[in-house]
Amino acid sequence: MSNEIDVTLQVNGQVHELSIDPRVTLLDALRERLDLTGTKKGCDHGQCGACTVQIDGRPALACLTLAAGVRGKAVTTIEGMADGDELHPVQQAFLDCDGLQCGFCTLGQVMMAAWLVDEGRAGTDDEIRESMSGNLCRCGSYPHIVDAVKTAAGRT
Repeated sequence: MSNEIDVTLQVNGQVHELSIDPRVTLLDALRERLDLTGTKKGCDHGQCGACTVQIDGRPALACLTLAAGVRGKAVTTIEGMADGDELHPVQQAFLDCDGLQCGFCTLGQVMMAAWLVDEGRAGTDDEIRESMSGNLCRCGSYPHIVDAVKTAAGRT
């Protein structure tokens, strides 16, 4: 007897039909079932932000979100940010401002920063730092990350 359920996920504009255990997180479904490994498994407890994706345009921690819970919602991962070969402005700003070192947190940082920029919430440096506080960087690239958010928002 299988405990799996059928789930339709819309990820990066594509529809995926999956049979999964209802306890599978969105993070594990993305990485293990859809081979979208850009979303990183950091702490797996919702404390580091490495797994940040966007669900219906809002940031969410994929490690704390059940895959079955995003039925009918649009999920965007880092793989869905660029437009073909053209990087999203936040991705480009992270490169231009050296907003990454080891790169492990970068993908979650970009997803959160893109939401801030797209929503017009990239205010003062302190407001950016506060908004990004759930996305941790072990390398300490925070000044460069703030610069990247400001650059992408056109505030440099």
